[in-house]
Amino acid sequence: MNVAERPLGVLIVDDEPLARARLARQLQSIDGCQLLGEAADGESALQQLDSLDPDLLLLDIEMPGENGLQLANQISNRPNPPAIIFCTAHDEFALPAFAVAASGYLLKPVNVEQLAQAIAQARRLSKPQLLDRNAEPAQATGGRRQIKAVSRRGVQLLNIEDIRCFVAEDKYVIAHHSAGETLLDESLKELEAEFGQRFARVHRNTIVAKTHITGLQKEGDGYRVALAGCAHRPAVSRRLLAGIKALLTEMA
Repeated sequence: MNVAERPLGVLIVDDEPLARARLARQLQSIDGCQLLGEAADGESALQQLDSLDPDLLLLDIEMPGENGLQLANQISNRPNPPAIIFCTAHDEFALPAFAVAASGYLLKPVNVEQLAQAIAQARRLSKPQLLDRNAEPAQATGGRRQIKAVSRRGVQLLNIEDIRCFVAEDKYVIAHHSAGETLLDESLKELEAEFGQRFARVHRNTIVAKTHITGLQKEGDGYRVALAGCAHRPAVSRRLLAGIKALLTEMA
């Protein structure tokens, strides 16, 4: 069974029985997930972590004894740690949560659509994939491995390797990725400076992921770049067309 087909083993950690039951019910409607167990506190979670070896924790923050942030910090220092999605009633812990490499941050009451989206994101960072990714140093390609996006739906982490292109529109940048589109509060200039080794500029308002380019398509009197797994086809400016053609020749 390949990684995409492998069920994602989930451990729910929350001191509220009703909250655990709600998450358990929601997991039943999300394909590719397997509930391995539940824990009401950090000590029990650590024990089950060893025995069940989950791929993902749905973790509350405020619990008796060791809180979720402290538990996540412990877990993150382990070899091959599971992904973590915080499910909490408190929005003020978002920044500390991502300081311990959380994959997602959902506010209670969690709805199944948000949970499914967060799990889809975490699946792309499940332990088998982390093992493969860690075989290549992050410095080899430069920049962060993830970008944080904050919206009305909560806080989301985007994996850089899943992003097909960044497109500047007005005061924001839209990241087109394997799961759709996400609005970022970062400038295109800053993103290009950080990820210039991975992305190539094709237009004054667009940079595209080199590894996801599948070709150029003639349209009218111009060209558009085709990207794997992305319906959006960014326009290529005449000034940059020769460089993109040279890049495709080099990559062929």
